[in-house]
Amino acid sequence: MNLAELLTIDRIVPEMEATEHWPAIEELVEHIDRLGLLEADTKLEVLAALREREERISTGIGLGVAIPHAFSDNVPEVLAVFGRSLKGIDFESIDNAPVKFVVLFVVPRDKYHEHLRTLAAIAKIFHNGEIRSQLTGATDAEGILRVLRERVKGTTGEEEGAVREGAR
Repeated sequence: MNLAELLTIDRIVPEMEATEHWPAIEELVEHIDRLGLLEADTKLEVLAALREREERISTGIGLGVAIPHAFSDNVPEVLAVFGRSLKGIDFESIDNAPVKFVVLFVVPRDKYHEHLRTLAAIAKIFHNGEIRSQLTGATDAEGILRVLRERVKGTTGEEEGAVREGAR
């Protein structure tokens, strides 16, 4: 599964408010919660799983990118949200650089292999400096989604319909 398939315009935060690691994660979980994608108990479970994961090692993978992720028994499909911070977030990344792009995703516990494929696909996208530059220059959520959509079309030949504009 690729990132463009997981995101919709409403699952993109074009300018995050948080400036630190854990508040950034909380902000994105709050965002998907406000969209009605998490039950109250699931929200707490997801936050706990993300905290446990981040306490082992930061998911700041370098190059200004973080990919916090966790498993849940209570989500029927992969949930993802994208956040951008032009000022940067102190995410305790492996290269100590501020994070500008955060892709948070939650995977059903029984879909471990999907988790690995999703993680690899996201890391591959953000390894490309041109993509990071285009995402920085995008003016809004629609522009961010367009950059990601073009990346998918450019590498996999998928059609524009792969992105569900307003679907949840």
